[in-house]
Amino acid sequence: MDSTHSGDSSGYCRTNSETSAFSEQLTDDFNSCSSDSNSPVCWPATARSPFRPTLSRFRAIGHNHKVEKEDKLNDQKPTDLELDMMKERFSKLLLGEDMSGSGKGVSTAVTVSNAITNLYVSVFGQHQRLEPLYPDKKRMWKREMTCLLSVCDYIVEFVPASQNLQNRPSMEMMISQPRSDIDINLPALIKLDALLIEILDSFQETEFWYDEQGSMSGNSRSGSFRGIPQPQRKEEKWWLPLPRVSAGGLSETAKKHLRQKRESANQIHKAAMAINSCILSDMTVPHSYIASLPKSGKTSVGDTIYRYMMSTSRFIPEHLLDCLNISSEHEALELADRIEASMFIWKQKACSNYPKSSWETVKEHMEGEKNVVLAERAEILLFSLKQRFPELAQTTLDTSKIQHNKDVGQAILESYSRVLEGLAFNIVGWIEDVLFVDKSMSSQEEEEC
Repeated sequence: MDSTHSGDSSGYCRTNSETSAFSEQLTDDFNSCSSDSNSPVCWPATARSPFRPTLSRFRAIGHNHKVEKEDKLNDQKPTDLELDMMKERFSKLLLGEDMSGSGKGVSTAVTVSNAITNLYVSVFGQHQRLEPLYPDKKRMWKREMTCLLSVCDYIVEFVPASQNLQNRPSMEMMISQPRSDIDINLPALIKLDALLIEILDSFQETEFWYDEQGSMSGNSRSGSFRGIPQPQRKEEKWWLPLPRVSAGGLSETAKKHLRQKRESANQIHKAAMAINSCILSDMTVPHSYIASLPKSGKTSVGDTIYRYMMSTSRFIPEHLLDCLNISSEHEALELADRIEASMFIWKQKACSNYPKSSWETVKEHMEGEKNVVLAERAEILLFSLKQRFPELAQTTLDTSKIQHNKDVGQAILESYSRVLEGLAFNIVGWIEDVLFVDKSMSSQEEEEC
């Protein structure tokens, strides 16, 4: 398996229902969040001169180490082993994961994307409970993400600006500024990162605890597992620890706290998913994917779906999905690939008369045209499919875009939003497990009474 998709976090659904305007609003909405001085919220902003920010970021790392030294609980500087590990990782980053040095490694964009994904797996891969991160894991995440994100400080675009000179007419010149997609989305992602860490930190003292599934060890405070409700989770996730509550259940304060954090994590998940969808849609479709497509969208999507999409005046995707009777996520992913391929073919045919126009412009000029209608209905059907299967892995088109992407800025934004999406999704699931066990325990008590 490609390292871009390693870990449970890399296979979550993406929807196209949100727009980039949502991510712009996030920057204002989350400005009021509180965090400690070392949180990602306090990292240096990207809107600065492109010739100094990286140095500022590394100064920030040194400052964090100084604060950690003064902390009574963390009174040691990073060990030589930690520094050697960082040197090794960034050496591999520069070599494109090709240790021979022959220049046969992957592109810089893919290397950075893999680095962020693998860092997430190293830090959060074994974190499967509602509890704060270990301090060393938290420091590792902040330190290495600071270094990886520092690349964005040098990704700029040149724009015209007028400059007023003394006793001379104003003159126009080109100045550099952070690239618009990075300037909009990166601060929002940093805020989301900080909020997720804060949610985990809020579960330091809880009224619930965890037991490993199937464990009958003596340290289980529940005594016996017989009659204890089990969260409704799928068989393939047998390794996840099970939450437990006392016989009296959770207090109202604890349940209110859990619901609030679930809502916050759910909103963060939607925000990260919207940003990720926006970045993926802007990525260039690789020629290898285009070459693999059939000539006809009907061939890709199949006769049954094609006839339904063509024969009805009012398209109801939920009714079509019910008729297809999809029984597993594997079948759902295969169907998503076929629908997305057909959608791309129909869009290509519709845009053939307007090669330099956006899809929105083409829809306005060719409203009601057969290929436009089919592409729109395929997009609606794909969205409904992903809503029905929220843990659906990335489609072939998305993975192909990531693997062949050459834009470092897009690689950072896509991988960062993807891992945050996965973490938020996990937190929502963990909270729902606790609430389910508490509700089931209360129901059992009422029945016994």
